Amino acid sequence: MTPRPPRVVVLDYGSGNLRSAERALAAAGAEVTVTPDLAAAEAADGLVVPGVGAYAACMAGIDDLGAAPVIARRVAAGRPVLGICVGMQILFEYGEEHGVVTKGLGLLPGAVRRLPAQRVPHMGWNTVAVPAGSGLFAGLPDDARFYFVHSYAALATDPLDAVGALVTTADHEGRFVAAVEHGPLSATQFHPEKSAGTGATLLVNWLATLTSAPDGPSGASGE
Repeated sequence: MTPRPPRVVVLDYGSGNLRSAERALAAAGAEVTVTPDLAAAEAADGLVVPGVGAYAACMAGIDDLGAAPVIARRVAAGRPVLGICVGMQILFEYGEEHGVVTKGLGLLPGAVRRLPAQRVPHMGWNTVAVPAGSGLFAGLPDDARFYFVHSYAALATDPLDAVGALVTTADHEGRFVAAVEHGPLSATQFHPEKSAGTGATLLVNWLATLTSAPDGPSGASGE
């Protein structure tokens, strides 16, 4: 019997490159649904939390949808979640923008702050420094490049190191967190769906972790 493709929900909470993420995940081998339906988000093999724009606006969208408990339950149950760009940033404890502090989901320790660089936003292709043992970047060369567009990032790696997360960094007039792998939680500051072949490989690697995910609540299949 041919195994079914992993079922992935891209969470539609009013922010993010939904269709480009949908296309990239489908090309990587997933059965993809873009939806605000929280039952589908909880039952899927994998959940993608995208995000573009302001941290506070993305958190407002998450709160309006009531998605925070669903994301937290998935992580607590060991069910894979992938955050992309601001969808990664809101996984942290809080974000600071224009002097305003916004509480995040608190699933990763630390804060998101403005890049301390003269050239902001950081936009375009950049290499990353990947830690040993990374599954997300498996099979990619050291000089692999990914597409970034952001003005804010998690700058401190110490809180993530303290909880045993695998932290990938990049440099733009200073080091920042480019990706995190922590149990079922994966996140990238760059856009894998806009990163051509390197991003496609990363998504294939993430989808490979979904095959061992436990069944959803009451055996739900995400349909």
